Amino acid sequence: MKFGVVVLPGSNCDHDALHVTHDVLGQEAEVLWHKDTDLKGSDVVIIPGGFAYGDYLRAGALAKFAPIMEPIRRHAEQGGLVLGICNGFQVLTEVGLLPGALMRNQHLRFLSRDVHVRTEETDTPFTSELQAGEVFRVPIAHGEGNYFADDATLDELERNRQVIFRYSDADGRLTPDANPNGSARHIAGICNKGRNVLGMMPHPERCSETVLGNAAGLAVFKSILASFARV
Repeated sequence: MKFGVVVLPGSNCDHDALHVTHDVLGQEAEVLWHKDTDLKGSDVVIIPGGFAYGDYLRAGALAKFAPIMEPIRRHAEQGGLVLGICNGFQVLTEVGLLPGALMRNQHLRFLSRDVHVRTEETDTPFTSELQAGEVFRVPIAHGEGNYFADDATLDELERNRQVIFRYSDADGRLTPDANPNGSARHIAGICNKGRNVLGMMPHPERCSETVLGNAAGLAVFKSILASFARV
């Protein structure tokens, strides 16, 4: 299978994503430049973390005008897999592939540390190798990770089981202290109704090798491989 990693002006986690998909997983991986107008045969598109277009205006707002976004939209509409990580999650909400928005962190501080997330759903191509309720440690690095949506949208996400990850403590409890940025209902990641587009604020690509002291995030990428093996 082939991964395409989008590079927008200001992306800074593109090489992390390329390393995990190509060097760790052993899959074909290629850079997709923001001015490209096709996905070069990519089966999975990753929009990585960073500060697309400097996060001017607001995070992800300018990225929706990049030429690469239209083929990504078509790819998603046709059932292709799209994974947005951190700034990539912000971009996916701006382009309308995921509902809601990412606002400034509740305490208005940039956060860069490890957190725990609880796996809510496993029937997605991104979580099939995880267990429901499984908690794992993963890094965050964001200033605008506070997920917001109105109550009607949040209720719909719950009904459709689109909340994929929630911030929790190490035991899976949804305590106030475990929510680092004030996200509504502890949301750390959601998918679309078709379950082929996932946005998550934590960085699984930064904890995908034992040499880093934590390889828990590799399960997200192994899930993607497993989903293709079942096709």
